[in-house]
Amino acid sequence: MAGPFSSPSGFRLPRNAVPYALLLVLLAFLGAALIYPILLTLRGAFYDDVAARSGFTLNNLAMVFQDPVLREGLLNSFKVATGTTLLAMLIGVPLAVLATRCNFPGKPVFNALILVPLILPPFVGAIGFKMILGREGAMNTLLEQVGVLPALRGIGLLAEGQPIDILGDARFWGVIVVQALSLYPIIFLNTTAALANLDPALDEAAENLGAGFAKRLVRITLPLIRPGLFAGGTIVFIWSFTELGTPLVFDFNRVTPVQIFLGLKEVESSSQPYALTLIMLVLAVGLYVAGKTLFGGRAYAMYAKASRASQEERLTGIKGLAAAGAFGLVCGLALLPHLGVILTALAEPGSWYRSVLPTAFTGAHFHEALTHPDAYGAIRNSLILASCAVLLDVVIGILVGYLIVRTHIKGRGLLDALCMLPLAVPGLVMAFGYVAVSLQWPFGKGDPLEGLVSVVGAEPNPIPLLIIAYAVRRLPYIVRATVAGLEQTSGQMEEAALNLGASTFTAVRRIIVPLIAANLIAGALLAFSFAMLEVSDSLILAQQQQHYPITKAIYTFTGRLADGPSIASAMGVWGMALLTITLVGASVLLGKKLGAIFRV
Repeated sequence: MAGPFSSPSGFRLPRNAVPYALLLVLLAFLGAALIYPILLTLRGAFYDDVAARSGFTLNNLAMVFQDPVLREGLLNSFKVATGTTLLAMLIGVPLAVLATRCNFPGKPVFNALILVPLILPPFVGAIGFKMILGREGAMNTLLEQVGVLPALRGIGLLAEGQPIDILGDARFWGVIVVQALSLYPIIFLNTTAALANLDPALDEAAENLGAGFAKRLVRITLPLIRPGLFAGGTIVFIWSFTELGTPLVFDFNRVTPVQIFLGLKEVESSSQPYALTLIMLVLAVGLYVAGKTLFGGRAYAMYAKASRASQEERLTGIKGLAAAGAFGLVCGLALLPHLGVILTALAEPGSWYRSVLPTAFTGAHFHEALTHPDAYGAIRNSLILASCAVLLDVVIGILVGYLIVRTHIKGRGLLDALCMLPLAVPGLVMAFGYVAVSLQWPFGKGDPLEGLVSVVGAEPNPIPLLIIAYAVRRLPYIVRATVAGLEQTSGQMEEAALNLGASTFTAVRRIIVPLIAANLIAGALLAFSFAMLEVSDSLILAQQQQHYPITKAIYTFTGRLADGPSIASAMGVWGMALLTITLVGASVLLGKKLGAIFRV
């Protein structure tokens, strides 16, 4: 009668033993692929002799705070993350309130355009920003032509012959703006999802009692959606705190992620990179826990979910134009990096210098981005790595979702927390942890398996680590999508199959997977597209050209003279096209629940 896994010999495990066996296997995998790399980083920070992996000392951590350059890097990283998160919230929250509560001209179009920044990694957008806002870029040329720069020089705000050097004198603010314009959709999605669950009766009751819009927003709406705001804000803060690509492109090297990246060549002989990584991890997790304690709880409990949807206020005339203008302004600013990348890819080398637009165009760079040996190899590598990672994620995600939703076994809460942990642990920390894994037994020097998995050395082989790193980093998307699908389907059909003698594996394969196929495809699309454009793991783990994924190839091309930036931009445009297709597909399949994918 029971529906257990069975072997060809007829041996049957009791049905209640199967979930616990799966739980142990999944916990073992997460322990090896997630916890172990983090623990190796922690241990490396305390070695007295890293080369010999011996001794214990606290001096490595103390030296980080004693070194003024490293101390400045930590402070700059914190400032960048704080500025990025605040600016992203200032952009995303008001737009989410407008999109949820109001109907205005062009709303469907703006709701689609507002998510456009998600289709371009921040560091690729930084290439476009450099072309537009650089000393000899389009913005300075335009301001010179319309007389703004001469006027500023006339009143003494600019030296004679000098442009506005935004990316030279204000790289710090450039990094914040680029990252905020790339990450605010995460705030927007979380806030929109939280607002959709509010009971409009509360707002209406306050309005009937005479409370104005601002007072209702501050006293009712924001407290009720505080967990959603915290969820989005946490991801944005940790993402920007550990972002490696954007500071690299802007040559803003005095931030901790770049210092860790530059210290990678010393990983076998120095504890400094380990110590820096440990401090970044502690700060990121500490700030997350502090924020969760202070801001992330459910401050006000709802009696139930909203019994009806709130009525959208129709904005016409000046109010409608103002709402559309707000969305249009943000979309226009957010599209600037994309526009810069596209124009750089289309411009003939040297034709976009001291001009508002390129003076000569070509489509050759898009062909080069697909056929150049370095670019083609990187695309092939990324396709293989991302496909393998997503396949692994789908298998694990189905098993995890099944245990979380369909069973009541002890330990499923721990499993869920571990699957969500990659959203809270900086990607840079995870990547550095895999470097530490490659130096340990059984892959280190003198071991029988030396060279099977390695990052540094004469003949590195980071492919297995890249697949696991991609899979672990994007596992939360698959798990959340699977859990959402299972929660929306009844468990009676698989119970009936089990009672009729089907094995648990058969019930999952023949009943559960078809029922949640849309959710699985949506989560897989997101995981695949973001794995294709993963930055931290790619920049750190792929150290030789034959192993470069797309993002590492893009970064390498940006430093090459002549047509290098153009090819890099063309590769970025192809990446934008890929992400556009996958995000549209995921949003169609998940609908308004797309924001739930980006929750901690």
